[in-house]
Amino acid sequence: MRPDTPAAHTTEAERLLRTAAQYPGDREPLYLQAAAHRELAGDRPGATALYDELLSSEPANPLLIRALKAANLWEYGHEAEARAIIDGVRRARPADAAPWEITAETLEAHDELEAAEATLTEGATLLIPGVPEGLPHPTQSLLITRHRIRRMLALPHDDWDTLADRLHTAAVPLDELHDPKRLWSLGSSDPAELQAEITRLRSELGTYRTALSRPFPVAVLHWPEAELDELLAAYPELEAEYPTYRAHLTDIEASLRELSQAGTPNLGIVRATVPSYEAFAASESTRPSNADLLPQYATTLAARGRATAWPPTSDAACWCGSEATYGECHGTEQP
Repeated sequence: MRPDTPAAHTTEAERLLRTAAQYPGDREPLYLQAAAHRELAGDRPGATALYDELLSSEPANPLLIRALKAANLWEYGHEAEARAIIDGVRRARPADAAPWEITAETLEAHDELEAAEATLTEGATLLIPGVPEGLPHPTQSLLITRHRIRRMLALPHDDWDTLADRLHTAAVPLDELHDPKRLWSLGSSDPAELQAEITRLRSELGTYRTALSRPFPVAVLHWPEAELDELLAAYPELEAEYPTYRAHLTDIEASLRELSQAGTPNLGIVRATVPSYEAFAASESTRPSNADLLPQYATTLAARGRATAWPPTSDAACWCGSEATYGECHGTEQP
């Protein structure tokens, strides 16, 4: 069976749902993958059912799920409901780039370029600081998508278009990649034009492959205070790793700064919970008190898409969960 047949996608969706039943801590990302496979299988109502099931259970990323649901609904004739959801997502002002980009691409897919550009501009205004340094990959993607849509609208470059150009690292410039006339060249009978377009497409494909093959973050575990108390009460052998909660937070920031200074890319933090950790220990046929298991647990959470990129911007919420910004909290610590 070819992996891109509807039957294969249906089978994969069912496998993911069975896995979610075994690992409830990973239910949300597994359900989202299963919904994507149902969409690819042509079962769009089935995908909507999964999105609704997630939304009924206080998910971690409700705006992302709503954006995906809207994109799916519009594809099988529920335009009015999709529009209402998109309007709600925009009013909610997501703190992540993905919901903004998904809603904009949904609008673009239905030839509403002005609305798509306005959506991405709203997202960029909210997410990008005055001095944009170290933008996370999803925010860079939002800027590049905005550049493409503005190119189709024949709008002049603004500061964010210039920033998108600077962030783009492929050999072919963004203006050329996003040139609407490129589509015409695919129908050309001139071999030179066709060869030039093939070169451009290969470059663009290379960029996408690089994005898709980004390594999993080098992730550090963060135990919220209540979880750490529960962990140490159950497994006092781990007190050597975590003498106090304050020391735990200091070690996280110090470890990440040390890795960053050594040139390690794509750093992240994963939030740990005792039930998830115990389930992981069981899957590895070892006891949770085994300290050697902790980095493996962090890597596994990161591989499942649970990592939050580090460092946050200085005006973003601190990773530790305090009410202060990163710049006011752990971002002030010296290496």
